[in-house]
Amino acid sequence: MSIWARIGEFVARISASAASGVADLVEAVRTVFEGDPDLRRRVAFSVAMIALSAKMAKADGIVTQNEIRAFHDIFAMPQEERRNVERLYRIAMADTAGYEVYAARLAGLCGSGQPDCRMLEDILDGLFHIAKADGLIHEKELRFLRRIAEIFAIGERRFEAILARHAIGEKDPWAVLGIDRGTAFDEVRRHYLRLVSDNHPDRMMARGVPEEFLALANDRMAALNAAYETIERGRVAA
Repeated sequence: MSIWARIGEFVARISASAASGVADLVEAVRTVFEGDPDLRRRVAFSVAMIALSAKMAKADGIVTQNEIRAFHDIFAMPQEERRNVERLYRIAMADTAGYEVYAARLAGLCGSGQPDCRMLEDILDGLFHIAKADGLIHEKELRFLRRIAEIFAIGERRFEAILARHAIGEKDPWAVLGIDRGTAFDEVRRHYLRLVSDNHPDRMMARGVPEEFLALANDRMAALNAAYETIERGRVAA
């Protein structure tokens, strides 16, 4: 069964309950899928992307057609499932609770035993993809994304690497890889290979990114490969 069918089930269940806001959504994910941790992670990722995309649009105050296209680029879903996604989006947009409440509850889904929850970094990466869709990341969007990173306990070094990957125009390869300029090439290679391993689609699926979202992984890998190749070319030329 696809993740969209699962989200359809989730929407039906919360519609029959008193759930009405983003905090309720998080608790519903926790309880509805309590017996299946893998499915819970995949549904949590999907719901997070939908709800936080809505909150980011609300914080920015402007929703452009490019952002809508980027949203549907990430959420490549059957036409018949769009109504479920759109309903969750509307719930998040209408909810009076701030996005920080939702982000904190979402971070709690990883559990206290997982201080380095990489699924949260994957969610932040998806939000960057949407934010840059109209050709730049606006100041309000960047503040939103920085605050999300703080709540998710994503350190400044990792945040800056994600920001560098999504930079419009020429990208700083050292920043993209999250490594100091001038680092010995052997260490650059080891670091790059760790990143490739961490961001392999199988690894991403294991930590909760549904198969339907792995286009994000392809974009990330392309950026990492390009950064490494640029550094390698510079070494050879030197």
